[in-house]
Amino acid sequence: MTDAHRLSLDRIAQAAGVIDPVFLNSPQFRVESLESMLGCRLVIKVETLNPIRSFKGRGAEYLVASLDGHPHLVCATAGNFGQGMAYAARKRRLSITIFACKTANPLKVQRMRALGADVRLTGEDFDEAHESAKVFAVENGAVLIEDGREPALGEGAGTIGLELLRFPERFDSILVPLGDGSLLAGIARWVKANQPSTQMIGVCASGAPAMERSWRSMKVQQLDRAETIADGLAVTAPFPEALGDLIGLVDDILLVDDETLVTAIRHAHEAIGLVLEPSGAAGLAALQTYRERFEGKLIGTILSGGNVTVDQMRQWLAS
Repeated sequence: MTDAHRLSLDRIAQAAGVIDPVFLNSPQFRVESLESMLGCRLVIKVETLNPIRSFKGRGAEYLVASLDGHPHLVCATAGNFGQGMAYAARKRRLSITIFACKTANPLKVQRMRALGADVRLTGEDFDEAHESAKVFAVENGAVLIEDGREPALGEGAGTIGLELLRFPERFDSILVPLGDGSLLAGIARWVKANQPSTQMIGVCASGAPAMERSWRSMKVQQLDRAETIADGLAVTAPFPEALGDLIGLVDDILLVDDETLVTAIRHAHEAIGLVLEPSGAAGLAALQTYRERFEGKLIGTILSGGNVTVDQMRQWLAS
């Protein structure tokens, strides 16, 4: 099923020449300091060492670079996607309005505004912010960008897969945080076409299993609410397009609880010196939760984001 797919291998390769280099060729290396605890050989790819501290700049850069004219852009976000869109829009002198919920991470809101975005806080969760974004697009003739629905976002994220496969050994499995689906779909598209024996595994929060349930049933399953500290994984209503992008490419989807996410954040800080947000630590949390499954294998995972407030650091990094 890797041939007939809306995410294009050619466009993933093209994206590597279009995306701002500041987001490309992120560090990837063995982490021997975690291997004895996790029981596997571990390669991490660090997507937090860039201007927005997450992988979202890749897809946003590729998508915005492909737009014609000078449209006014609008999107809804939990924070990291909005930062990526704000960065790409500012670079090209495009206006952008971003909707986030009233409880959004204040650091992410601050960074979006610093990048020049008009940020509007509305509603109690992402779904309400998304509805406001849709209304704004209709009333103002703006171009609505929806993460998980736009192929270019997944194709930009797919450049991570291209870079990962430069590692000299074949991965047994690659674990990828799974929220809206663009990151996993893009990486899986490239990996399955070039290293098909590698298992592609998504990781969802147990308090937000909508994407996992949807993938298992091959039909969109919605939740009334998400209950997790991982705002980047707190998806309640997957897009059908995002689900379709995973079918045939993903081998399994695992669930991890918030307590293990916090433990993984602490391990990353102690062993690697990185501060991760909960969604960014999802792969590490899965390796802790399902240790026996990955015993002795070569595993890759994406440390996908590191936007954490001072209060969150105090709470999650405390021993």
